[in-house]
Amino acid sequence: MPESSLESDFLRLRESGYQITSDPDDRYNCVAWAAGDQRKWWDPSYGYYWPVAARLKSVEGFMSVFRSLGYELCESRDVEPGFEKIAIYANGLWPTHVARQLENGNWTSKCGEEEDIEHNLQGLEGGDNGRVVVVMKREGRPDS
Repeated sequence: MPESSLESDFLRLRESGYQITSDPDDRYNCVAWAAGDQRKWWDPSYGYYWPVAARLKSVEGFMSVFRSLGYELCESRDVEPGFEKIAIYANGLWPTHVARQLENGNWTSKCGEEEDIEHNLQGLEGGDNGRVVVVMKREGRPDS
């Protein structure tokens, strides 16, 4: 079976298992998807939507966006009933991706302009994507 573009971009994805949950869509990205917005592309670069005044393309800048949405730092990647979690991936100081935890403990991601997928957290680690460096949570679960 030929390797999908997702599997060539994220080398651990095939071995860790994943499921495509949408068609490709260029209206929104991983940051927007993690925040629950499928209408616009969130990016600190000028010309794109960014919900906080400081347009910092850094882990701290991404954390400030999610703090503005009610998230706070947490230690555990495990499901906590009544809480929604996001994970920020980074390669060094540069954020590369954001994923949102589902109620079943898996994670959901928007992969650039490609599909949304359900996956385990480690499936998107490695290579240029780096690793999970921050997990944040907030009360409430929009998907429940």
